[in-house]
Amino acid sequence: MKRILVGLALMALAVPAFAAKKVQITFWHAFGGGRTAFIQRMVEDFNYTHPGIEVKAEYKGSYRDTLNAAILAARQGAAPHIVQIFEVGSQLALDSGIFVPIEDYVPADLKFQLEDYIKPVANYYRIKGKFNSIPWNSSNPILYYNKDIFRKAGLDPENPPKTFGEVMKACEKIEATKAAPKCITWPLHSWFVEQWIAEQGALLANNENGRAARATDVYIDSEAMRRIVEWWKEMYDKGYYVYSGKPEDWDGANQIFVSQQAAMLITSTSDVTFMQNAAFENGFELGTGFLPIPDGVERNGTVVGGASLWLTKGHPDEEMKAALTFLLWFTNTENMVRWHKGTGYFPVLNTSVKVLEWQHWFERNPAYKAAFDQLLQSKANRATQGALIGPFPEIRTIIENMIQAVFQGKPIDQALKEADAQADKALREYNAAVGK
Repeated sequence: MKRILVGLALMALAVPAFAAKKVQITFWHAFGGGRTAFIQRMVEDFNYTHPGIEVKAEYKGSYRDTLNAAILAARQGAAPHIVQIFEVGSQLALDSGIFVPIEDYVPADLKFQLEDYIKPVANYYRIKGKFNSIPWNSSNPILYYNKDIFRKAGLDPENPPKTFGEVMKACEKIEATKAAPKCITWPLHSWFVEQWIAEQGALLANNENGRAARATDVYIDSEAMRRIVEWWKEMYDKGYYVYSGKPEDWDGANQIFVSQQAAMLITSTSDVTFMQNAAFENGFELGTGFLPIPDGVERNGTVVGGASLWLTKGHPDEEMKAALTFLLWFTNTENMVRWHKGTGYFPVLNTSVKVLEWQHWFERNPAYKAAFDQLLQSKANRATQGALIGPFPEIRTIIENMIQAVFQGKPIDQALKEADAQADKALREYNAAVGK
């Protein structure tokens, strides 16, 4: 008996030495709040169904913070395996040299997923014929509105404004009837400027928005930009437009709307689920519509916003394969349906759309339909494809500062000219730094 017990003890000690070791994968993302918990549940599901891999998801702050942290970590030899990077960080990600083109790593028998992306998403992320990253959270801006306030103001709750002029007229009625303290809000963010530029069929940068060749000139001092700024300034001066006072304050704009301080909100489709819940909790009926566009121009379409998932280089083969396994699972048909329903981000795969249509999802949830219809109706061209600009985050800051300067009284022509010069300088310095 003693020999048996000793033998069992030795076997117990020996088990860990022969047990398979899990491949550890690190995934950095830029989603806080409820989305962090949502991502964590998905990661836990993956880990449970893939016992040989353990993915650890980490929130790293804003989109800008996450990209900068990844580049710094790679330089220090401690890069995460997967990084979520916002769409305007694509050129910087390519120039950083720390990522591998995802399409080069996808096995032939799984290439079908890369061919399954809906056209507007593939249009943005297929750069020079190749996917360098896996599209994940994709969105565009839409109009959210309070149908109860519309009724109170004598406006048609089923016919939201579609142009800048119609927004102005709606605001006049809302103010005259005192149906709401303010008319409309949206974050002071360059993203909306970029969308309104694309809607006019205009470009933000030369060389076909940086798609035909590297961008060397940013078009801030343009007629398309002037239309946007003049309307925005008039809305601000008349008190129709309100924001928190801070640039890029998404939560501030959301709070103004859900507290019914404003009748309308322009923000991302990624907030549809949140807005539906907030409308219910605050006792009003929610409506959604297309992004209002400048008068006198043909609706051209929006640019896909959001982010994609990038794979960093320099890891052992088993880790690269494990990271790719997670990426393809995390963004597969089933999980894109799940992600869309839980957030409002687009179901970026055609197969996901078919599942939702089979479920009559858009019929039963019309708030999601306006966003998706707007995306699918966008024309596929260089304007809606979006610009590739190396220092895009810096360009956004320049545009946002320009808008605030106009609010504070700087003449529009002067503000546009100065911002254009600043943007071109930033672009020249960036291109020189990367040797281009």
